[in-house]
Amino acid sequence: MENIFQTSRFLVVIAVITAAISSLLVYVSCINIVFNIVITTLFDLPDSAKAGKALIVELLKILDLLLIGITLQVIAISLYRLFITPSKPEESKFLAAFNIKDFHDLKITLVQVTSVVLVILFLEHAVEFGGTIETLYLGIAIAIVIAASTFAWRSMKD
Repeated sequence: MENIFQTSRFLVVIAVITAAISSLLVYVSCINIVFNIVITTLFDLPDSAKAGKALIVELLKILDLLLIGITLQVIAISLYRLFITPSKPEESKFLAAFNIKDFHDLKITLVQVTSVVLVILFLEHAVEFGGTIETLYLGIAIAIVIAASTFAWRSMKD
């Protein structure tokens, strides 16, 4: 029975491959989007604050996508290192950079990255729509989620 459980850890390869392909697709899409934004901007430079804000919102959305791509990459590499490779997590420079020693640390890292993505989402909304009541509601909702995530993260550390 123990051998079956030991061998079943290789099923994590499905999650690793899915996360890695997803990350790659996000990166390729971002490169394509940035290329198109550069071409469009060179031929039609923003000539008003409104057009400049629209460009900033697009760039913030790309940053958001890139953070999601990085998150998918962190998931893929971490799962591979934690469950499949026989090497110790401490030996991985990638995992050491993110301070990931076990699955628990991976969850904490994902909570932190998610908080950053939410802040960028709020910033996008604030730049695009300004100081509206919906922006206030979104900010409150994001603050509650980040506060709850931070509380959960601190509880996970102990």
